[in-house]
Amino acid sequence: MPKIVDHDQYRQELLMKSFDLFAQKSYSSITMRQLAQGIGVSTGTLYHYFASKEALFLQLTEELDRQNVMHFLAEAGNPPTLKERIESLFQFVAKHEDHIGKQTLLWIDFCQHNDWSDSSTKEKFKEVDEQTILALADYMQITDRVIIDLIFNLLYGLMLRRLFGEETISYTEQGALVGKMLANYMGEEK
Repeated sequence: MPKIVDHDQYRQELLMKSFDLFAQKSYSSITMRQLAQGIGVSTGTLYHYFASKEALFLQLTEELDRQNVMHFLAEAGNPPTLKERIESLFQFVAKHEDHIGKQTLLWIDFCQHNDWSDSSTKEKFKEVDEQTILALADYMQITDRVIIDLIFNLLYGLMLRRLFGEETISYTEQGALVGKMLANYMGEEK
């Protein structure tokens, strides 16, 4: 009897296994052949599910962002105040700093070695980022895009500073400060 394969689940497994390989070697340094060997499948199998290394990476990016949001929402619960919701976002990033840091470095590597004249790749990255931002804006109950962008710019900047050696800067302290400032600005804190 032939083996029944859930192709979506198998594609998902291939994606998740590829993350560690990309993180170890970098996007620009690994080939599809090396990915296939590291995952334990044939190169043909990998190409059956992903047309190219770039296609695999873009799907991985989308899946990692989706999982990050899903895990964050599950862990964060439903704090009653804006300050607490912002703090929970910064605490989540602190708790998962290693994994999120690896993702960030991979995205930087990908961007450095990608031809941005291909607008479809750029659009895919923007689309993934926008989905994440909108999901988290909904969680924080903030509709003002300028405020949402401020929160993410501060968080992304903090992540990069920590990646590049500023380990004394605390996600918890920065999240508390941002939460307090924005709650005050938005009239939630007396």
